[in-house]
Amino acid sequence: MNSLSTAEEQLMQFLWKEKRAFMKTLIEAYPEPKPATTTVATLLKRMGEKGYVGYEQKGRSREYFPKVKKKDYFATHVQGLIQRFFNNSATQFASFFTEETSLSQEELKELRSLIDEKIESPSP
Repeated sequence: MNSLSTAEEQLMQFLWKEKRAFMKTLIEAYPEPKPATTTVATLLKRMGEKGYVGYEQKGRSREYFPKVKKKDYFATHVQGLIQRFFNNSATQFASFFTEETSLSQEELKELRSLIDEKIESPSP
């Protein structure tokens, strides 16, 4: 599956939030200046061709819906990021993430708690 462009990702974020939406609702989700209807239609067409978006015909309108879960999309991208930039090492990624971002002590503790929880109850 081809990845989404930045413009397609922005539109996908609106669609994930709405779950199902008509063109009018998607355009309203954009900040000003709103994109042209033709621009959004082109993005939706490309996203459909890539397998990310489907639609259901409702009278003369199409109701669009995501065909990929947000969690799955980002999990794939994070894995690709780790492979490309961190020699496929989750440890290198975690080291970079914790050192180069401005996480608070509280956020670091929450991360530790999440990791400890995962270690204590490994998935099958």
